[in-house]
Amino acid sequence: MTKGEDTKAAILRTALERASRDGFLGLSLGSLAQETGLSKSGLFAHFGSKEDLQLQVLDASVEAFVEHVVAPALRKPRGLPRVRALFDGWLEWSQELSGGCVFLAIASDLDDKSGPVRDKLVAYQRDWSDNLAIAASIAVAEGHFREDLDTRQFAHEFSGVYLAYHHHSRLMRDPEAESRARAAFEGLIQRSSARS
Repeated sequence: MTKGEDTKAAILRTALERASRDGFLGLSLGSLAQETGLSKSGLFAHFGSKEDLQLQVLDASVEAFVEHVVAPALRKPRGLPRVRALFDGWLEWSQELSGGCVFLAIASDLDDKSGPVRDKLVAYQRDWSDNLAIAASIAVAEGHFREDLDTRQFAHEFSGVYLAYHHHSRLMRDPEAESRARAAFEGLIQRSSARS
């Protein structure tokens, strides 16, 4: 990496952390310049606009998510072990940044907006949902899940468990949030199981 690439990577790490705490409403070139100790004009050399910064933070978020959640799960055996690894990794992901899951922080800012940043977030979230459905389909093919399983519904419920966990863990500070999420996930696995 060149010095410029190292600097940009450090800026994106700081921006990612800030976005997890404050969403995109609290992320600006000015606030980022203050936090990184760089000048605003120095940041403009890396990001031409606030929108460009947001788009690059989204890309960096996905890269981090793949590294922390998806790649380790893909090293697990196909089927149910991989589905479990995706769930465990996703729960751990919510602790990676001080503000929790950056995608949820950003989503609350963008859900009623329009434009390229929201479009990119929606595309990434659709890809994730598609990948959860594919993981469930592989579990069906491996004989771990029943043949008539609606894999899109499985992905929806899988996501729902995580969303409830994040809400109860972060907002409610419920000490039972993780154990309840794991119980809900086990219920989903049992209902999906080829042996149920």
